[in-house]
Amino acid sequence: MADMMQFDLVSPERQIASTQVSAVDLPGAEGDMTAMPGHAPVVMTLRPGIIRATEGGNASEYVVTGGFVEVNAEAVSVLAEKAFPRDGVSRADIEAILEEARAKVEVAEQEHKDIGEKLVADLVHLLEMME
Repeated sequence: MADMMQFDLVSPERQIASTQVSAVDLPGAEGDMTAMPGHAPVVMTLRPGIIRATEGGNASEYVVTGGFVEVNAEAVSVLAEKAFPRDGVSRADIEAILEEARAKVEVAEQEHKDIGEKLVADLVHLLEMME
């Protein structure tokens, strides 16, 4: 089994990362997960959170607001709604995204409010993680 895997992180605006890594920590909607070389294939939804890609002893962190990830034995591919290198995003940036989400929940039809409220809660948790 190889000791490295390809990690790609893209958003609609641009490619954020493309590198070889030994592990990727992912904020899954159903729970956090670490993908490593040889991982079984899986596709899952991401919640707002921090992705940590480890290469050797160095870790790169990225803030995502949600999206999807596909994992297989050789690669992790993340399609993020919005993504930023952690050192390239401020608390104010995330607060603006949070306020936008809160405004959408206010006008959402009742059947969609639960999903919106979960997103708001996840964004609040992300802000706490960034402190």
